[in-house]
Amino acid sequence: MTVATSNAPVAPKAVGRAKEYETIYVLRSDVDAEAAERVQGRVADALEREQGKLVKVESWGRRKLAYPIGKQRKGVYVYLKYVGGGGLVAEVERNLKLQDVVVKYMTVQTAEAVDIAAITVDPEETKLGKIELAPEDEKEESREKQLGLVDFGPDTRSQHRGPEGEPEDFGDDVPAAAPEEPAAAKAEVSGEEEK
Repeated sequence: MTVATSNAPVAPKAVGRAKEYETIYVLRSDVDAEAAERVQGRVADALEREQGKLVKVESWGRRKLAYPIGKQRKGVYVYLKYVGGGGLVAEVERNLKLQDVVVKYMTVQTAEAVDIAAITVDPEETKLGKIELAPEDEKEESREKQLGLVDFGPDTRSQHRGPEGEPEDFGDDVPAAAPEEPAAAKAEVSGEEEK
């Protein structure tokens, strides 16, 4: 049995080359600081296992979601910027998916070739910091009001503005009058009675 060998030179791996990524993940709006730190710890562990480097972490606070996700109307946004190789994004997203407090996440590649050794990281920028969430002071709208089923009163329904800016009354509150008979029909009726 003969094994084929090749004498072609093998290209060395590009050492220190990686891609730059940004991930934004959304935590439940009722998350506590301990759970948020636990999620950040899992992400940091995944980056370390995959030889990635965390560059920046920012907490953007509680914000309204564009659409409800799992009955959540608001969420706590966290921004990550990191560099790494091949399976890094898959590992980070796998760890985010395993956390119950994470409702959504998205990753975007921001740079194709980055030299990891040339990146300097400020340790203060890689700490999540304390997530301090003010209590929600906004009242939740009722389901009827969200759907537009609430009656706002007779003033808003029956008065509309005309071309001159004066209120027009369309008679929503006044019962309709009986339609008048045409003059020809009146003449026929009155003519038959006279005969």
